[in-house]
Amino acid sequence: MKSLSPDQLYRRSDPEQFTFTTTAELEDLTDIIGQERAVAAVKFGIGIRREGYNLFALGPNGTGRFTAVNQLLQRITGEQAPPPDWCYVYNFQDDYRPQALKLPPGRACQLAADMKRLLEEMQAVIPGAFESDEYHARQQTIEEAFKQEQDAAFDELQSLAQARDVALLRTPSGLAFAPLREKEVISPEQFMELPEAERKQIQHEIEDLQGDLQRVLRQVPQWLRESRQKIKRLNEEVASFTVAPLFEELREEYEGIEEALAYLTAVQADIIENSDNFLEDEESDNPEAARRSFFSRYEVNALVANNQENGAPVIYEDNPTYPNLIGRVEHIAQMGALVTDFRQIKPGALHRANGGYLILDARKLLTEPYSWEGLKRALQSKQISIESLGQAYNMVSVVSLEPQRIPLDLKVVLLGERMLYYMLHQMDPDFGELFKVAADFEDQMDRTPENDQFYARLVATLVRKEDMLHFDKAAVARVIEHSARLVGDAEKLSTGMQSVVDLLREADYWARASSRDLVGVADVQEAIDAQIFRASRLRDRMQEVILRETIMVDSDGEQVGQINGLSVLAVGDFAFGQPSRITARVRLGKGEVVDIERQVEMGGPLHSKGVLILAAFLGARYAKERPLSISASLVFEQSYGGVDGDSASSTELYALLSALSGLPIKQGLAVTGSVNQMGQVQAIGGVNEKIEGFFDICEARGLTGDQGVLIPAANVKHLMLRQDVTEAVADGRFHIYPIAHIDEGIELLTGVTAGELDGNGRYPEGSVNFLVTQQLDRFAEKQRELTRRETKDE
Repeated sequence: MKSLSPDQLYRRSDPEQFTFTTTAELEDLTDIIGQERAVAAVKFGIGIRREGYNLFALGPNGTGRFTAVNQLLQRITGEQAPPPDWCYVYNFQDDYRPQALKLPPGRACQLAADMKRLLEEMQAVIPGAFESDEYHARQQTIEEAFKQEQDAAFDELQSLAQARDVALLRTPSGLAFAPLREKEVISPEQFMELPEAERKQIQHEIEDLQGDLQRVLRQVPQWLRESRQKIKRLNEEVASFTVAPLFEELREEYEGIEEALAYLTAVQADIIENSDNFLEDEESDNPEAARRSFFSRYEVNALVANNQENGAPVIYEDNPTYPNLIGRVEHIAQMGALVTDFRQIKPGALHRANGGYLILDARKLLTEPYSWEGLKRALQSKQISIESLGQAYNMVSVVSLEPQRIPLDLKVVLLGERMLYYMLHQMDPDFGELFKVAADFEDQMDRTPENDQFYARLVATLVRKEDMLHFDKAAVARVIEHSARLVGDAEKLSTGMQSVVDLLREADYWARASSRDLVGVADVQEAIDAQIFRASRLRDRMQEVILRETIMVDSDGEQVGQINGLSVLAVGDFAFGQPSRITARVRLGKGEVVDIERQVEMGGPLHSKGVLILAAFLGARYAKERPLSISASLVFEQSYGGVDGDSASSTELYALLSALSGLPIKQGLAVTGSVNQMGQVQAIGGVNEKIEGFFDICEARGLTGDQGVLIPAANVKHLMLRQDVTEAVADGRFHIYPIAHIDEGIELLTGVTAGELDGNGRYPEGSVNFLVTQQLDRFAEKQRELTRRETKDE
């Protein structure tokens, strides 16, 4: 088996393919590279104006989902008309239901300022109108008319009483009648001395007069009400005459805006009706505070104010709590009580984005209580209803405001991982109806010469945006190579911009630390090495326990039924390979392959699947015409954290073949790769890290030239190995072997040919397969012999 050449282990990016010297010569990248599918979906979702066509941008973090969506939205919204403004104003018909006003963009703040100025003018002109001589004269006329009418009624009653020799007297307890003699009031003693018939006559006269007095007294409140009504009409007339010019001037500014004109009409009517509140009340204990409280009803709460020049809004809500999303009604503490009014209504993200676009992080949205349900309810009803959670879920019974609902017209873009998207689609029946457009962002793109040029422009764009030193072309080439390493594929480039930006920043740091004017390839490499060094403590400790032979892993010699498997461990963003000893033991049995990891519940389902597949391969190859009379056991030695994945299934199969054939396996070779039932070796993940993990152990012990790693042939295109590994391969001190079938691998591991069936259905003598079948025949014969003995004993 021929090992791979150094050129197959690392695909270099030739700096000479670039025509620039430094990134300062490149133009900024305005297009979004490697995301054609997602960009097309976003454009479609933005363009279609149908119900339910909101977007979900799904993909791994750092793939530029937010940047791409925001960039496309900013381009489109600049050409769109800005949405209307929204205000909340006092509802003169119902205090607890503030009225929502829809105004042209830019007019909300203007209306608030106009109403503030109007109120100041009213506070000046209305008291002045009521202090005029004409008003006082007309008021005095009304009051004198009331007094005259009242006096005339009492004078008439007085005359009637005198004609009957009865006097109408005013006493401390009120009006009273008393008999007269010669126009003089007689005393009670004198009245009692009168003849009885005369006394009765006088009492009868007084009773009649008392009835007349009651009729007059009943008329007095009516006359008073009429007088007050006349004064009120006078006040309204004076107030109307005073404020009319001011309102007419204001109406001209809002001509054609029906809602604003209707509101001004209501304000004018209320001011005229309550004009006495504009006058100082000296009898009130707190007149100024009372007047300020009353005047607040004429203010305007400019809830949403859009700029006429900015187009449709694009809002990103970083903290999508229920109040931040839907809006809220705040309260103010006054004299130990919480009070509120329409001025305390605060907008949510839905208000600010209404008529435009709202971007939300799906994970943050789902982790905030009630936010997801609140968003769905708003989208389904096409209205924004501001209510506290206490009101919405009947948790409190206090009286609060019920602001008028505002019509909702916007596009929502959710950003989230693929798993979130699939879970919502599966678990929430409303999700598919509300978010019909999925923009699936790739985490990698093809590594082509054209994309290399785009990547160079991307580096230039990020350098300018972050105010970093410019990169020379060799440094750009090294960034491209590292991008391929990040995605684990020599033919692909990573679209995870966060990791690329971090590398650029750190390379800039090392260049500045060395007082350089440009970032060179050495600075990029130093940044990469520093990232690995900071994250590699656990890797170094794991390698240390292997080198100290606390964990037993051989890197030379030969052993039967023992092989080096390779696994990958991830710690945060850092992944590294680790070799593990895998052993196999066989004995007479009933065709069972025991996975010890699974038996003790330390093996995952994928690992168990791999073991079952290799068992099926053994049965299909060696037990077509004979029973598989073995019992085999497989285990990862000194494994304490559990095992999953099928990447070791070919490794375990090699160990079983060694145990069955008795042929030793070279311990200087490590193996990775899964196997199918046909014996073909299949691709696995983390191939670069696995190779480097075994290489580090071998290098620390001293490379012998016989060491290496067997990898699936399908993984060759994924190789982007470290420079020290490629140099060792170039010097013949280490080897990487591509394996397509189990037979190729077992030949390399044992140095013995695998052997193929001849025309008689037999393997060549001395081959691996011959030795395996020979051992299986011995087990089968022993099994038959034991069966015969048991039958004979019975």
